[in-house]
Amino acid sequence: MRIHQNGRRPAADGIVIAGGGLAAQRCAETLRRCGSEEPIRILCAEPHRPYDRPPLSKELLAGGKDPRALSFREPEWYERSAVDLLCGVAARRLSPGDRRVETSDGSVLRYRKLLIATGGRPRTLAPLLGYQNVLTLRSLDDALELQGRLSSGPRLAIVGAGFIGLEIASTARGLGADVTVIEAAPAPLQSVLGESIGAWFARLHDQHGVDMRLGHTVARVHAQAGTVRGLTLADGSTVAADLIVVGVGTDPDVDWLAGSGIGLPGGVKVDPNGRSSCPDVFAAGDAAATYEAGSGTYLPGSHWEAAARQAAGAARLMLGLDPGRPPAAAFWTDQYGLRIQYLGRSRPGDGVAVDGDPEANDFTATYTRAGRVVAVLAVNRPRALPAARALIERENP
Repeated sequence: MRIHQNGRRPAADGIVIAGGGLAAQRCAETLRRCGSEEPIRILCAEPHRPYDRPPLSKELLAGGKDPRALSFREPEWYERSAVDLLCGVAARRLSPGDRRVETSDGSVLRYRKLLIATGGRPRTLAPLLGYQNVLTLRSLDDALELQGRLSSGPRLAIVGAGFIGLEIASTARGLGADVTVIEAAPAPLQSVLGESIGAWFARLHDQHGVDMRLGHTVARVHAQAGTVRGLTLADGSTVAADLIVVGVGTDPDVDWLAGSGIGLPGGVKVDPNGRSSCPDVFAAGDAAATYEAGSGTYLPGSHWEAAARQAAGAARLMLGLDPGRPPAAAFWTDQYGLRIQYLGRSRPGDGVAVDGDPEANDFTATYTRAGRVVAVLAVNRPRALPAARALIERENP
């Protein structure tokens, strides 16, 4: 069997994949599908096989999905594909000069090629650290803990109105929880989608009974016996809470690269296909900061589809093959039964034109910059996505 729990492994040249998420899995699959026969070892810090994360805040949290069904592959796939999956083993140090990765179990792995796919970790808020009823959501274990806490119907306060916070709010309302969302910006997702579309998200949640506290920050925490009982906001208002989830974004989980000379703290700088400036070292997903030609900057993180395609491109580059067209950013979210899909990447100041009826939750929002379409948001319009993708890729070669 090629799935190992905290077992020391002998050093061997080949391909090492640091990380056990979507990017890691897609890289390994692509390598084998393209004919690679050299050793592949995946360092999976969690005790679980690589699994799909989007359902954590939706179907799994709502209790409608078996956690075992989230795994990308059954154990037999790793055996049949000759992929060593080291569960519960994390990368701890990289020495690119001699091509070595030190691991949490004391092993040292040599590599010919390396993919850094260690993902991201949730940001925290100093005033809310250390309390037993303050949670974040990133991993399967996080989701299972939050699921158990929601079963008692608590008063839930969510700090942060990003995609993860809004998905949790939607799921929690479906379970009957009393939900308050606290967001420092005037509208949810304003920095990503602009104020007008952010205002639509705010109305959507307000219509479903969420208390939206926008333009507010936490000024004081009221706690007793290690448990937060309530929050005072900067305007003096209060929010009573039995359970708090902090959803204020993620940072790339790349601290283990300190001293290696590879980009910190914003992630590993790579080209759109995941190639770093360090020979034979690639990165994909949330651990990567990917160059965007349109802005001339390195953008942190990748959503699900882009991370998968970037990892597959990196695998092809490792084998000397054409990686194909660099992936376009893509994201989807399900809230209150609506499928919301987003392609491309908008920036503050971009123009936005709406087609359809936002009040009926049936519309597309098209973002333009210097006359070019750079992003499209579609609400309950999945058939609009192929044309939108083609348009974005044609206007942004």
